[in-house]
Amino acid sequence: MFTVGNAPANCQFSSSYCIRRSLLFLWWGTCLSSRNIKNKCWAELGDQQSSDFKPAPDWEGTAVVKGEFKELKLKDFKGKYLVFFFYPLDFDRVKEFHAINTEVIACSVDSPFTHLAWMNTPRKLGGLGPINIPLLSDLTHQISKDYGVYLEDLGHTLRGLFIVDDKGILRQITMNDLPVGRSVDETLRLVQAFQYTDQHGEVCPAGWKPGGDTIIPNPEDKLKYFSKFNQ
Repeated sequence: MFTVGNAPANCQFSSSYCIRRSLLFLWWGTCLSSRNIKNKCWAELGDQQSSDFKPAPDWEGTAVVKGEFKELKLKDFKGKYLVFFFYPLDFDRVKEFHAINTEVIACSVDSPFTHLAWMNTPRKLGGLGPINIPLLSDLTHQISKDYGVYLEDLGHTLRGLFIVDDKGILRQITMNDLPVGRSVDETLRLVQAFQYTDQHGEVCPAGWKPGGDTIIPNPEDKLKYFSKFNQ
């Protein structure tokens, strides 16, 4: 038997969901504290007392977009989902995200000029080559710190990935240590699942993919789902 002290008091979902979510908060807070990271993103999520996530930490900066410098702001993407990630991650499949009203932006602590040089260097020579997503510069490290991915002792970032919905609300956080990469397939699945629940008000179970069964959040229909998959 164990107790999680910061479980959301007014959680509208199942107790197991609340426990899993609280454990995620506990693990992430402990992990970040061990690295002495001041994390605005974590603070906003950890202080909340309901199942509603808080707005993603705001940002603005200079990005390289299709070979040119352009000023971007988080609010520019209101009305669309946004996958916001910190290097490195291969996003060759960005068209699949655009097809579901989702933009993809990469961010690093390097300068816009470094980003442009990477894009002008072929991959076989260690560069990025031509890519069709904006590369946002966080030269002051403020964005990285606000999102809790900046490592003060090393001077660069963890592999962080954040899904922001069309209202600017932070819906999902993936935080990997440096040796392990992330999955584009899983990121796409998560965006599709959040969009489905937004539209239909149903619950997408673990591993859900478009076309799969969902859980209707009322006692009678919920039992139908569990009886179907637990025979």
